[in-house]
Amino acid sequence: MWIRTVDPDDIPEIRSLLERTWHATYDEIYGHERVAALTASWHSESALRKRLNKPYSEFVIADDGEDILGVAFASMGDGGDDRTAFLHQLYVNPDVQGRGAGTALLIEMESAFPAASRMKLEVEEANLKAISFYEKQGYERIGRTENCGVRDSGIPAVIMEKQLD
Repeated sequence: MWIRTVDPDDIPEIRSLLERTWHATYDEIYGHERVAALTASWHSESALRKRLNKPYSEFVIADDGEDILGVAFASMGDGGDDRTAFLHQLYVNPDVQGRGAGTALLIEMESAFPAASRMKLEVEEANLKAISFYEKQGYERIGRTENCGVRDSGIPAVIMEKQLD
């Protein structure tokens, strides 16, 4: 397995991976229809393609030569803070979770922004598996929000942070 930058040709497979992962993770919490609507909006091919050229960002996949195992996207400077990197997305195919792809992607994201002193992220508060993963990687809970991801999403989340320097 290696980590590499997303190529435009990867977008359809990334979209499929995100759709499978979101249904496996969130159908029990929000129901199949709401998850389908969220993935159609947040993980559309056009939304994913916009990430390819976003300044001060990193969009990568874990790849085993046959399949995309996971995907991560992070950026700097969101919210006017030039010392904080924000992990917007880290998802691993449910069939290969626990085999190191998530850790490898997170390490890549943490090292992608040398000017960052910390990395922040939001995790849906019912996603205990993800919260546990981040805590094992040194992230601490620093707050919560009622609107994970975008304003008015209605998705409650834990805000987590890790000091990088």
